[in-house]
Amino acid sequence: MQDSNLPDQKMLLLVDDDPNLVLLVKDYLELRGYEVITAGHGRDALRLLEKTLPNLIICDVMMPEMDGYAFVKYVRDNPRTNCIPVLFLSAKGQIQDRVTGLSTGADVYMVKPFEPDELVAQIEASLKQAARMQQFQSEAGSELSAQVPLDVDLTPTERRVMQFVARGMANKEIADELHVSQRTVESHVSNMLGKTGLSNRTELARWAIERRLA
Repeated sequence: MQDSNLPDQKMLLLVDDDPNLVLLVKDYLELRGYEVITAGHGRDALRLLEKTLPNLIICDVMMPEMDGYAFVKYVRDNPRTNCIPVLFLSAKGQIQDRVTGLSTGADVYMVKPFEPDELVAQIEASLKQAARMQQFQSEAGSELSAQVPLDVDLTPTERRVMQFVARGMANKEIADELHVSQRTVESHVSNMLGKTGLSNRTELARWAIERRLA
């Protein structure tokens, strides 16, 4: 039976290379009313994030291919995903491990083995905090959008560059992707800042995501 305390089902991304733990945690969370998608390591998780955005990420630290620290850095560096709450589950329980995990960008650090009820409590607390932050950002975003003219006309190339900016890509990465010079990309970004009246790339990325241009 699903938990009636969750009227809107939330999607969680569980990233761990231990199939037994994944199965146990997934089953428990689904019984509590959550939808759970899974990945075996950071690279798999990044591929999933290109297609869908979960409400919260639960991640192991020590994994093959890409560990939890590297994965969370990608999540935090991408404007599209940087507001998703991240909860580390790790067998490494020393103080320095906790400090490193939280400094990397995790919101919560839990040590294995853990109590399932505590995991759910941490998830629910993180989701509530994220909802409050989202409301604040939405109000700030409305003010941001109000600054931008309604008739902004972007060229097809500018729209393409805008999509990459919204993904958190640097100018050099965008240049490599489009097979143009970095200076050309910088020129496009400068033109878009001029057209929108925004101050920097972060505001440009937020505006693009709000307008569903990304």
